Amino acid sequence: MHLVNLVNLMKIMVQDNYQLSIEKNPVLLRSILSMSDMGIFFQRLKNSFLLTTLYNLLLMMVLFMLCRIAFYLFNTTYFNGMTVAHFTTLCTGGIQFDLTAVLYTNTLYCLTMLTPLPFRVNNGFQTVAKWLFIVSNSVVIVANCMDMVYYRFTLRRTTMAVIDEFSNDGNIGQIIGVSIFQYWYVTLFAVAMLFLLVKLYYQPRCIRHTGNIGWYLLRHTVVLLVFVFCFVTGVRGGVGSFVRPITLSNANKYVKQANEAYIVLNTPFCVYRTIGLKTFVNPHYFPTRDALDEAFTPVIQPQPSGEFKNMNVVIFILESFSKEYIGELNRDLDGGDYKGYTPFLDSLIRQGLTFEYTFANGFRSIDAMPSVLSSIPAFYEPYILTPYSTNKVSGIAGELDRKGYYTAFFHGAPNGSMGFQSFANVSGYQDYFGLTEYGNNDDYDGTWAIWDEEFFQFFAETMNEFRQPFCTALFSASSHHPFRVPKKYADRFKDESSLPLHKCIRYSDFALRRFFETASRMSWFSNTLFVITADHTNELTRPEYQNAAGRSKVPIVFFHPGGELQGRIPAIAQQIDIMPTVLSYLNYDRPYVAFGHNLLDSATVCHAMMYPTPVFQYFEGKYMYQFDEEKFTAIYDFVNDIPLQNNLINEMQVPADVEKKVKSRIQQYIERMIENRLTVGE
Repeated sequence: MHLVNLVNLMKIMVQDNYQLSIEKNPVLLRSILSMSDMGIFFQRLKNSFLLTTLYNLLLMMVLFMLCRIAFYLFNTTYFNGMTVAHFTTLCTGGIQFDLTAVLYTNTLYCLTMLTPLPFRVNNGFQTVAKWLFIVSNSVVIVANCMDMVYYRFTLRRTTMAVIDEFSNDGNIGQIIGVSIFQYWYVTLFAVAMLFLLVKLYYQPRCIRHTGNIGWYLLRHTVVLLVFVFCFVTGVRGGVGSFVRPITLSNANKYVKQANEAYIVLNTPFCVYRTIGLKTFVNPHYFPTRDALDEAFTPVIQPQPSGEFKNMNVVIFILESFSKEYIGELNRDLDGGDYKGYTPFLDSLIRQGLTFEYTFANGFRSIDAMPSVLSSIPAFYEPYILTPYSTNKVSGIAGELDRKGYYTAFFHGAPNGSMGFQSFANVSGYQDYFGLTEYGNNDDYDGTWAIWDEEFFQFFAETMNEFRQPFCTALFSASSHHPFRVPKKYADRFKDESSLPLHKCIRYSDFALRRFFETASRMSWFSNTLFVITADHTNELTRPEYQNAAGRSKVPIVFFHPGGELQGRIPAIAQQIDIMPTVLSYLNYDRPYVAFGHNLLDSATVCHAMMYPTPVFQYFEGKYMYQFDEEKFTAIYDFVNDIPLQNNLINEMQVPADVEKKVKSRIQQYIERMIENRLTVGE
């Protein structure tokens, strides 16, 4: 009844005789208070293009939800331990993905129905609109139904990667034909969904407008513009500067097990969101899996040197903290007079362990979490945006959960921002602390998140209530565009350079100092391993960093208050090395998947590898190699030739072992993504 009243209210608001005053419009008042006659509702529904469009979109939302329920019922054996409450959570989470898919599918239909063109009142035009709706939505319903069967063989929803994979198969029609009869119960369900689609579709009554045509066009144009705004909001999954268009990985926010993301998702959404993304194609550099594994395997088989250390682990991922900004890591600049913008981090580095050449494995914020926390580099596309982002993954949090750790991830932005909450969940973090959990919007910076100083204090105080051992991570936010600091610090952190970001770096460094001052007074502090790195670089002003190597350089620092880890090792380190190094330091004893290596193992040849497009970059020794997936195109002595001006490709040969290392890492990455082998089976 309430739904009927609401819909009738919307209808009256767009009718030609709508009046703003309830007192002057008793019809409006009656609609709000007592409209329960379904016949009247459908009569009015037929008179409004807007309400008819909304009704038909709602019909598709219902059919999508029925497909989700059927998807689960047809595949219950793959989702163990499901409860009614949790399934309800998954279905509720799926609404935003259904809305995006329904809106994408019906873009043309909505424009056809809501654009105030004279001929939209013609019966012939409305018949065309009806079949446009039915045909396009029939396709997506059938796609949802096909995955009820196909999921059993691939354990994932169909994406463009799957479509591309079978695009050249001539027998795909035969396979579908056989499946229609073999899985007759799914076929019957699909037929039932299509019957409901056709039967319940509503077509508006075609009544020509006889009033003021100018007023009619103005009013209906406003309705169209409002609908377009709502349409864009629905497609993006929200509104605001902190909202990014939802992707497959956002489904991980609702799951307890990685494969449950496929209940939350729907097939049309997965296809739409992967259109244009580069699907992974196995290059087959190595003809057999044995040959590939012999060249390189990301499966780590730990060799612990003693008993497991029940030590807390705290990881900071600092927004935009390029290595260039850190004085202690640039002691040779300006004749030794370079100060940088991070006096506190400088002091921490002098007490901790770092490496001479430290690199990020990606170039965007969304690259950092998989790299730092799960040892997954960003090859081709950010992992979170790939069709494989719903794969089951290893992670520091997930591995330490096996040892009884409590795990939590912190980010001061609105919950769900940047897909961080989703990846934190799927990588093993038990709890998430964001703007909602912080609970005080007075400390919100107005653009991105809670100011670093306040949120870092919240981080320390909240951890003080955790049971030990715990593993936590924090992603900072204040050193981000539009590069502002709190008003109370406007004089303290004035611009001292031509780069506005520098004052934000100084402020976040100050917030880090305040965190350590607070944490050092807490009982857990002395039994904690701290790791500090950045997500990526930002604006660079020094010529030493304005090159293909410098654009990837970020700090990587390990700090233990007891002084067990100290020094500056003249070697290469990368973000994906953090996970295996932390687990090795704790004497972790279970196998896991990581594309990085243990930096504490003196027998390991240190290297770094990233994909800044359109070539891979591989660092080993003093050389940087560039590889375009077919051949090596450049070799630079990045240690001595800092501007990278002298390409040595014609003067020296690429070592055979380097070629093998580069190709094996690419192929392992692609194969394991495609085959969902980013974890070690029990």
